[in-house]
Amino acid sequence: FIAGDEYRSVIFEDNHNGIYKRINFSSDGKQLLGGILVGDADAYNMLQQICKNKLALPPEPEYLIIKQKPGGSEQQSGVASLPDDALICSCESVTKAAICGAVTENNCETVDAIKKCTRAGTGCGGCVPMVKDILLDTMKQQGKYVRNRLCEHFDYSRQELYDLVKLQSLKNYDDVLDEFGNGDGCEICRPAVSSILASLWNDLIVKKENATSQDTNDRFLANIQKGGTYSVVPRIPGGEITPDKLIVIGQVAKKYELYTKITGGQRIDMFGAHLSDLPKIWEELIAAGFESGHAYGKALRTVKSCVGSTWCRFGLHDSVSFAIRIEERYRGLRAPHKIKSAVSGCIRECAEAQSKDFGIIATEKGWNLYVCGNGGSKPQHALLLANDLDSETCIKYIDRFLMFYIKTADPLTRTATWLNKMEGGINYLRNVVVNDSLQIGEQLEKEMQALVDNYQCEWKQVVDSPEQRKRFNHFVNVPEEKDPTVKFEQLRDQKKAAW
Repeated sequence: FIAGDEYRSVIFEDNHNGIYKRINFSSDGKQLLGGILVGDADAYNMLQQICKNKLALPPEPEYLIIKQKPGGSEQQSGVASLPDDALICSCESVTKAAICGAVTENNCETVDAIKKCTRAGTGCGGCVPMVKDILLDTMKQQGKYVRNRLCEHFDYSRQELYDLVKLQSLKNYDDVLDEFGNGDGCEICRPAVSSILASLWNDLIVKKENATSQDTNDRFLANIQKGGTYSVVPRIPGGEITPDKLIVIGQVAKKYELYTKITGGQRIDMFGAHLSDLPKIWEELIAAGFESGHAYGKALRTVKSCVGSTWCRFGLHDSVSFAIRIEERYRGLRAPHKIKSAVSGCIRECAEAQSKDFGIIATEKGWNLYVCGNGGSKPQHALLLANDLDSETCIKYIDRFLMFYIKTADPLTRTATWLNKMEGGINYLRNVVVNDSLQIGEQLEKEMQALVDNYQCEWKQVVDSPEQRKRFNHFVNVPEEKDPTVKFEQLRDQKKAAW
């Protein structure tokens, strides 16, 4: 934190929602020197560009981080103020001018087209939101009609398509394409529509009519790893596991020579599985009482927990039992992106609940519910949605929150980004979820309960189906043969894929 007569600072602090923002600029108010954003990083990309390109600050720089000017008008420098040589994609060295040129000269009208033309956004992906903003701004300057649509094959947003599919009770991708789309589909709309179908009906995603529309990981219900092998991640609700189940995991890992590691989500990941071994591995795990951990899907991943009041002298409530209840309720829930959660037994926050899509922290009077946090390359603290809740009310609000997210978020959008783009932010979301301002609370609860009641372990369905098991044969004519190109090498006391 710099200080001195030649520097000035603007500080915004919201203790209630856990937000702290500070920007430092020159004493003449013309140059941004740096800053920090905690709890709300929505302005990061623009502030970075202003600082990097030494752009002139607006007359009232405080509204770069406060967002709303008195009277409700929003002041932002916007992508229009960036110079043509502003580096937007550092991974591929793509400037703003190159992106604008792709729109004006090559008629690129989608982010996917921009990626193909310029390679912007094909690296880490962190610049994609700004690429989209530049695309839309350039199209508007050309006088073109701009609307949020899924891709060139569907002239609807994800939210619109979700409602249409539900209204028509469509159950597979081809029917959705025939009814509302055109062409053959693409790598954008196929997984997105498959996600909508899974979120609506909770059917087996590898059913014949939907299998080819899934992402690679969903096609084989496992994350493909380096070297062509797959990982196996059984669900361990709340991180609680019995010695007998630990022994089973050890026996399975030893039998199939799998590399084992404890994950950050309090589970045990087994790497190095051959494709053809997956059904056999899961057959043994399911027989021992395990089920799919959905580590491969855009779904609920884990609900971490501390030991809570069961063992910890600081614990206020039984966080493990509540975490298990939460995880078993929302297991298999498909969404626009992955969902992570945690339950902490006190404010010491050992389960890191405030870094999750939804997190719960025990208080003396009940539970505090936080939403829309995430880790990753752009960490964001979750914000307080409601406080001192009893368990039933907490679950009711989570039902509403998750279903509202599933229904309204764009494809591949985490809850943090979804909230950052939401007009009205956390206050609007609180009104919808807690105050039921849209009068849809009961409907959201019923829709969630229908998904909960319809849950089935995907891997159990595959294991019990001889026809489905055939999909995991590497060679159709010799199903017992494994992929001969997969090689391994020693790593400490285990083995890893050689590539």
